[in-house]
Amino acid sequence: MPRVGTLFRGWEVPDSYRRPFAWFQLIIAYVFMERALWSSRLALQNKWVFVTAVTVLVFAVVDRPSIQRMGLGLPSGFGAGLILAVSLTTAVILALAVRGAGGPIPANPTWPSLHLAWQYMVWALVQEFMLQSFFFTRCEELFGSPTAVWTTATLFSAAHLPSPILTTFTLVGGLFFCEMFRRYRSIYPIGVVHAALGLTLAMTMPDSLLHHMRVGIGYLRF
Repeated sequence: MPRVGTLFRGWEVPDSYRRPFAWFQLIIAYVFMERALWSSRLALQNKWVFVTAVTVLVFAVVDRPSIQRMGLGLPSGFGAGLILAVSLTTAVILALAVRGAGGPIPANPTWPSLHLAWQYMVWALVQEFMLQSFFFTRCEELFGSPTAVWTTATLFSAAHLPSPILTTFTLVGGLFFCEMFRRYRSIYPIGVVHAALGLTLAMTMPDSLLHHMRVGIGYLRF
């Protein structure tokens, strides 16, 4: 794997600073993200969303990782097919289980709309970039690949507090997403599956539990 950590051409972060620098990136980005999720005013939330996005992009550019390491290359046919097959089968099983238990499908007839569904598909890919290309790669550098799967999935799940449904499902889903990224190194099929599973939850779980898929302070205020 190519070396990363070049701050600008001709100068690389010394090995002795690599781990502290990775820790610094993880902590700063996650704290900024949590500020966005828990800020009480919309204007403040938007400010922290912008700050988080810029921070992640700056750190990504500063590290200058390879396209392969970030998972931005095209997936292999087998890897993409396996991810899609397993995950879409899970979505069908979840829908059938809810139907078998007597739950209505869709559980929320007026939500999500087609317009919101497309927005969520884009948002799912953005989430996977942050989760895999940013958080996983740094956890991988700090802890090694197997431990990074659990660590990154736990961070992903914790970001969905206090929603009990999303916190539980994102822990299980995060473990699968991170393991698939570790094996096949592409965010694109994972982003598609993320969107499919998220929309399946929105179609099968009552909004009294989902609160429009909101997390952080938005879940409490819905």
